Amino acid sequence: MPTIPQVAILVDTSRSYGRDIVRGIRRYVVEHGPWSLFLEPRDLSSSFPDWLQDWNGDGILARTLDKKLLNHLKASKLPVIELRTSVLQHPFPFVGMDNSLIGTRVAEHFRHRGFQRFACCLDDSEAFFIERSERFRQAVSELGFDCPVFQPRRKNWDQHQQDLVAWLQALPKPVGIFAVNDQLGFWVLDAARRAGIAVPEEVAVVGAENDNMLCETASPPLSSVRLRGQAVGYDAARILDEWMSKKRIPQAGEKHLHPPGDIAVRQSSDIVAVEDPRIATALRFIRQHATEQIDVNRVAREAALSRTVLERRMKALIGRSPGEEINRIRFAAVEKLLTQTNLTLDAIAARCGFTHPQYMAEAFRKRTSLTPGEFRRTKSV
Repeated sequence: MPTIPQVAILVDTSRSYGRDIVRGIRRYVVEHGPWSLFLEPRDLSSSFPDWLQDWNGDGILARTLDKKLLNHLKASKLPVIELRTSVLQHPFPFVGMDNSLIGTRVAEHFRHRGFQRFACCLDDSEAFFIERSERFRQAVSELGFDCPVFQPRRKNWDQHQQDLVAWLQALPKPVGIFAVNDQLGFWVLDAARRAGIAVPEEVAVVGAENDNMLCETASPPLSSVRLRGQAVGYDAARILDEWMSKKRIPQAGEKHLHPPGDIAVRQSSDIVAVEDPRIATALRFIRQHATEQIDVNRVAREAALSRTVLERRMKALIGRSPGEEINRIRFAAVEKLLTQTNLTLDAIAARCGFTHPQYMAEAFRKRTSLTPGEFRRTKSV
């Protein structure tokens, strides 16, 4: 009987991202195993399991927070794949998110909704939080806007929230705020509620990591960037498998970065933020009905504007014409259905407002440089 690889999974399961990583590992094992897996409920501060010190295993998949765990991993002399970027210096191959793209994605989200005022709430305890903030501010700056930053100072809870309330009250509004993680986003929404600030009408908030408990418990529910933990877990398991079987020995410190997913839009940012009420009406109508085969003339009637005036005002406020905005939303819906369902192209075209599937497929290829089938294969993991 062939020997089954023994693999320890030292991944925090207290947050959605960690649980998604485990799901991705499980998917790889189902497809390419079997493996004998060590897995237990963990949080980020969980220690190295004592009995693993003398364990005769084959590999470890870990998210490391402290030096004690890192030292145990080094001492094991086993193949180790690291799944958490950290201030700690480690010698292991790393698989994780490309945090540089997260801030850019949030800036685009706010800009597509017409925001011209931006702010950021920063937690500087991790380098990847700082990277998210810096990319958001850079993207906002490239659009020609300023971006004030709030940085908590680790005071007691009530003082922290009082400081956050004062900061929110002083911001010009409407404003789109990026909180670099969902915990901060939760706190921003609490402070807005304390201050009597309307969300999302005055302050719209987007977090990162899409932790279901935090996002859905927040009031109102928090929009957040999905992190594609399953893709990370699957890829990490693949690299470990190649290492254990000697098919490929990874280089120390090599990085495998995955782009984030889309933004899970919830009530905290589900708003069109333009100060022109008729253009706000037009954008809201497009967002709600773009997949129903509407055209620009219909949008103009809803906004009570001539087509020429609608075109000119929208281009000035958000940088896109009504037709471009309709197509942007339609093709975003196409991408979502390609990656999250097994629907045929005919069914996707019908759901996304396209009369002819062939036209949709050709236009999709021009926008993405991929056919719908290629996009589905490369993006759905």
